[in-house]
Amino acid sequence: MTGTSHLTEADIDEFGRELDKIREEVLGDLGDRDARYIRGVIAAQRMLELGGRVVLLAGWLPPAWIAGTAALSAAKILENMEIGHNVLHGQWDWMRDPEIHSTTWEWDIVCPAEMWKHSHNFVHHTWTNVLGKDRDIGYSALRVTPEQDWHPLHLAQPFYNVLLALFFEYGIAIYDLELERVPSGEKSPAEILPQLRMLARKARRQAVKDYVAFPLLAGPAFLPALLANLTANTTRNVWAHAIIFCGHFPDGAEYFTEDRLDGETRGEWYLRQLLGSCNIDGGRLFHIMSGNLGHQIEHHLFPDLPSNRYAEIAPRVRALCDRYGLAYTSGSLTRQVGSVWKRVLRLALPG
Repeated sequence: MTGTSHLTEADIDEFGRELDKIREEVLGDLGDRDARYIRGVIAAQRMLELGGRVVLLAGWLPPAWIAGTAALSAAKILENMEIGHNVLHGQWDWMRDPEIHSTTWEWDIVCPAEMWKHSHNFVHHTWTNVLGKDRDIGYSALRVTPEQDWHPLHLAQPFYNVLLALFFEYGIAIYDLELERVPSGEKSPAEILPQLRMLARKARRQAVKDYVAFPLLAGPAFLPALLANLTANTTRNVWAHAIIFCGHFPDGAEYFTEDRLDGETRGEWYLRQLLGSCNIDGGRLFHIMSGNLGHQIEHHLFPDLPSNRYAEIAPRVRALCDRYGLAYTSGSLTRQVGSVWKRVLRLALPG
């Protein structure tokens, strides 16, 4: 791994033990304040959604439409990023609350939770940034590292990356089907069909909710409410795309070959998570609205720890990296977005 040649095997083992210690300390300290946090975020999200939908009853008035759409957009971002993503990671399972649990939560996007938990929690977080194992490298559509073979279709990737941002929830849902494995025989039609039915049911439910039921409830404001829902979903999609791409594809993110997995120790797994992830600088509100994925490094190191703890442990992780001479890649949102797009544009070309 780049930037780790100065570490001995003993250094790597000790690095892993120190991160394990941080994890165990947080797990031992979980309690009421953490439970209050997630319940408070869920309550705020529901109030934003309710308030937005009520204001949109007068959606033919421009100020009401703007306020209602803004509230609904914020509610959808919160539900997707800080609540849904983290609940489905099992970060709050320790509370044993059946309503806030990875086995019962279904989030407000097209992709069914069960499909996403396999592709994300298991595949991505196990094989982070390993070429040929981690399908999240470019989401099977984009070339984001020179180690990926170039194809003429990549010439259009700046264009279809814009489309992916606008329709991110649909892109992720289709991606989670792993359709590219069917022609090779790795996945049979018998496996695909149940997933297609599950996806169709979820997509239909989402469409009816956002584009039929709630607009109808708005009565005379049907069309403004319909447009507000479309705008809120698109805003959420673009925001989620930006945050996720900035955590995985800016300059500084490293990619690995499968031989790195041979005999991989706990410490080496931690190193791969660290070097394959990038943080985004920001304040408390930014981190809440990004699902605390501005702390992508901490999330990849400790995906099952409650997200509200990442800000607390980030200085300790950074200090540990400094002590071991390891890169801790972080930058502003504008810098990371620019870095991602520079990579997407450059790697659209061969070489």
